[in-house]
Amino acid sequence: MRGLRLAALALGAALLASCHGGSSGKVDAADYDAFFIWAGVRAQPVLDRAKVVYVLAGELRHDDPARIVPLRALPHVRSAEVWLTIRVERLDWGDTAYDQTVRELARWEAAGNRLAGLQIDFDAATKGLDGYAEFLRQLRTRLPRKYRLSVTGLMDWSAHGDPAALAKLDGVVDELVVQTYQGRQTIPGYQSYFTRIAQLSIPHKVALVQGGDWTAPPQLASDPGFRGYVVFLINP
Repeated sequence: MRGLRLAALALGAALLASCHGGSSGKVDAADYDAFFIWAGVRAQPVLDRAKVVYVLAGELRHDDPARIVPLRALPHVRSAEVWLTIRVERLDWGDTAYDQTVRELARWEAAGNRLAGLQIDFDAATKGLDGYAEFLRQLRTRLPRKYRLSVTGLMDWSAHGDPAALAKLDGVVDELVVQTYQGRQTIPGYQSYFTRIAQLSIPHKVALVQGGDWTAPPQLASDPGFRGYVVFLINP
């Protein structure tokens, strides 16, 4: 029976990967249905069929831990599930930044958006995961339970991260979106970072850059925690 269960998990992951693109070649956004929309990125036709969008709402910058700097007007997304994303440059938030975040979530939801929750985009170093986990625990206590919590992460987390530090994110974070790019380019040698991806206990997605190189590592086909792809849209 255990063998049957493992086979079923592998088949489910493979079907998920096939339904959300990710085979090989250049990343064509038309093959996917989940997207990052960053500040300054123009709308594209692929957004009409999007099922999930991560929308950059603002930034907490190095020079002010007390304020989220808004980067866009209130969106009105009718067809897709929406994540409100905040780009973070420091973790020692003031109370006003937490309060501002909760108010903004409520405002986006009241506007009719099908709001999934909050995503934090922070480039936590692999050796700094303990401190990041502590920040996320504090943040989770301040968020209404109806909102899920997502984080972006580096490929190095799964390849070289301390399993004990990664385990501290379990039960705090609802999903991890692993970034395979830097700027507008896919990181060379990305395949080697996926050797331990299935060891992540948190449900995880893989983020690709539009137009970047991508051949799905074979490990993803048998990874029970893999939940598909998110494409970072860029202007032509």
